[in-house]
Amino acid sequence: MELNSPLDSLKGIGEKTKQRFSTVGIDNIGDLLEYYPRTYEQYGDSRAIGSLSEGEVAAVSAALTAPIANRYYRGRCVSSAVCCDGRDELQLIWYNMPYIRNYLRTGMIYIFRGKIKKKGWRLLIEQPAVFHTEQYQNLTNSLQPVYSLTKGLTVNMVQKAVRQVLDDLTEKDVEDYLPLYERERYSLCPYTDAIRQMHFPKDAEALRTARRRLVFDEFFFFLLQLRSLKEHRTKAVCDFRIHPAKAVDQVISSLPYELTGAQQRVWADIERELQGQTAMARLIQGDVGSGKTILAVLALFMVAENGYQGAMMAPTEVLARQHFHSILELIQNNNLPFEAVLLTGSMTAKQKRETYSRIESGEAAIVIGTHALIQEKVTFQTLALVITDEQHRFGVKQRELLSQKGGTPHTIVMSATPIPRTLAVILYGDLDISVLNEMPAKRLPIKNCVVGPSYRPKAYQFIQKQVEMGHQAYVICPMVDEGTAAETSREADKQDGSLSNACNLENVVDYTQKLRRILPAGIAVEYLHGRMKAAEKNEIMEKFLENKIQVLVSTTVVEVGVNVPNATVMMVENAERFGLSSLHQLRGRVGRGDAQSYCIFLHAVDGARIQERLDILNHTNDGFEIASKDLQLRGPGDLFGIRQSGLMNFQLADVYTDADVLKLANEAVNDIQNEDPELSLPEHMELKKRYEELLSRQSESLNL
Repeated sequence: MELNSPLDSLKGIGEKTKQRFSTVGIDNIGDLLEYYPRTYEQYGDSRAIGSLSEGEVAAVSAALTAPIANRYYRGRCVSSAVCCDGRDELQLIWYNMPYIRNYLRTGMIYIFRGKIKKKGWRLLIEQPAVFHTEQYQNLTNSLQPVYSLTKGLTVNMVQKAVRQVLDDLTEKDVEDYLPLYERERYSLCPYTDAIRQMHFPKDAEALRTARRRLVFDEFFFFLLQLRSLKEHRTKAVCDFRIHPAKAVDQVISSLPYELTGAQQRVWADIERELQGQTAMARLIQGDVGSGKTILAVLALFMVAENGYQGAMMAPTEVLARQHFHSILELIQNNNLPFEAVLLTGSMTAKQKRETYSRIESGEAAIVIGTHALIQEKVTFQTLALVITDEQHRFGVKQRELLSQKGGTPHTIVMSATPIPRTLAVILYGDLDISVLNEMPAKRLPIKNCVVGPSYRPKAYQFIQKQVEMGHQAYVICPMVDEGTAAETSREADKQDGSLSNACNLENVVDYTQKLRRILPAGIAVEYLHGRMKAAEKNEIMEKFLENKIQVLVSTTVVEVGVNVPNATVMMVENAERFGLSSLHQLRGRVGRGDAQSYCIFLHAVDGARIQERLDILNHTNDGFEIASKDLQLRGPGDLFGIRQSGLMNFQLADVYTDADVLKLANEAVNDIQNEDPELSLPEHMELKKRYEELLSRQSESLNL
C-alpha cells in the first residue's frame, strides 16, 4: 500500500466522502494515518439510574416505557422518551433525529449513555448514545478514538477508513526512518506500532508508548531543521553597515510613556548588535503587553535611516494591518522621511504589483505583512532586518525563507509565549534570547475568577453591565460548531446502530446564538474561528476594533490578536481544556486600556486537580511563573485535552507535558549531526528521505 495513494482507493470512499475528508486536510493514505485522534472515550460499566448525579457522563441499562414521541418546534424535531431500569426512570431527548423512533422498541433493554442533566426533579440525558448490550460490553474499559470532525464527516467514517488501512499495512509499506540503535537507545517503539496504537490503543500504556514515539519524531525533525538554520547563522557575516540613528532617539522621546528598564536593556542589545559585523539572531520573549513591538519598530527605524530595508511578518492580516497603522502614525507624528507599505494575501493583484514594485526599487524602507512576504514575487533591494512577530505561529521554514530575501540580514523574532528558559534554549537554539520581564507601570492588574457552570448567569449579567458602560468582551469556546463537537453523526449511527452523544464542550456557533437570545438586542454578538475565510475574519476583527461588535465569541484564534484597549472582559468556557499558558495568552487580550479588566475562567468539570491548576491564574499574572508551574503540574496523565494551542505548530507534541522527550530528541539530533551531518551513512538513508519529504511538504503548503 502506497502512502501517497488517493483516499478514494479505499473501499466505501467515493467522491462525496473524499471531499469531506479533504476539508480536514486528508487527501491520501499518509494524511489519514497522521490524522490522530484528539482524545479517547473510555466506556465504564452501566450504572443504576438511582446512583446518577447531575453533570457526570454515565451509561444506564434500561428499557423504554413507551414509544418515542416526535414533536416539531419551528422546524426542529424533538424526540423524547422515558426509560426505566426496573426501579427508577430517566428522560431521554434527541434533537433532529426523527428516525430514532424506528430503531428503538418498547420493553427491549438498551444501554443509554451521555451527560446527566437535571430539569426540575427529573434526571435526563440529551442526545444519548444508544447501544445494544453486547455491543456496549465490547466497548467497556476500552479506549475509543474521537477525531476532530467537520460537517458530514463522522467518527465512524474516520475509524472505518483507518481500520481498513491498518489491516493491510505492513512493515514494508512504511519502513522505519529512525535507525534501530536510536530506537533502542531512547526506548522508542517502531513507527508502524505507534501508528496502530495511536488510533486503536489496546490500553492506556500502549497509547502512552505510541504517543511518546510520535512526539519524539515531531521534536526530532523540528530540531534537525533548526540545526541547519543555526549552521547558516553561525557562519553569517552581515552585509550591511548600520550606525546609530537620530530617528530612534526622537521617537523614544516622543512616546507618551517611558520605556521600562527591561525594554531599555533589550534595546541596548539590539542597537549594539545591529552595528556589529555578524548578523544578529535574537529572540525577544515577553508577556503580552510587555512592549516587544515598540522595540521592533525602533529597529526598523534605525535600519531605514541607514538607507536599508526592514520587514516585519505577522501571523494574521488583522495584526499586520494594526502594526502598519501604528508605524505610519509614528512616522507622521515625528515627520520621519520613511515610506512604509503593507503586503497581505487579500490585496488585489494590482495592489500587490504596485507594492512589489515599491519594495524592489527600495522606495519602501519598511515592509509589514503576513506570510505573503515570503512569496517568490517579493524582491527586496537591501533587506537588512527581518522581524517575525509571534514566532511560535511560524515554522522554521517560514522565517528561514524570509531571511533569504536579503543578503545576510539581521533577524529578530518575538514571542509572547512564556517558555521556561531551559526549553527555550532548545526550541530557539539558533537564537540569542532576551526576556522582557517588566510590565508598564500604569497598567492595572487583571482581576481573575475561577468558577463553575452555576456562575454562568452572573457572568452574562456582568458582561451586559460592562457593555452598557461602553466596553467590550471576548468569550472563548474550545470548539467551532456542533459538527466538530459531535463524537459521531446520524449517518454513522444508521450504519452501525450506535447513536452517540455530542461532546460536553461549548462551541462557538451555538454559543453565539445563545448569547444573542440572552443579551439585550442592542448588543451585537458575532463569532470568529479559524475555518472562516481570511476576508471574513478580517471584517469581524475590524468591526470589533471599531466597537461595532460588543461581544466576540471565538476559538483561540484571538490568542494572537490585535490590540483592543476597549475590551475589558475575557470569559473562557471549558477552561479545563486549555493549557495554563494558553489561558494566560488569552487573558492578555484584555487589560490593554485604562479601565479595569476582568477574566472569568469557567470550568465544566469539577475536581481538586483541575481547581489547583486553574487557581494558579488567580494568584499570578506572570507568564513565566505560570509556565514553570504548568510544567511542574502537568504529568503523564495529561496526554490529551490540555495543551498549548498552536505552540510551535506541533500536531501532538506539547513542550510542557513532553519536556523530557524534547530533551531526548535534542540529544539525538546533536549526536546524529556530530556523526553524520549530511545524513549520508546507509543507516540514515530512510531518515534523510523522510526529512526531505517533510521539507518538500512544507514548501508545498507555503505555495513555494
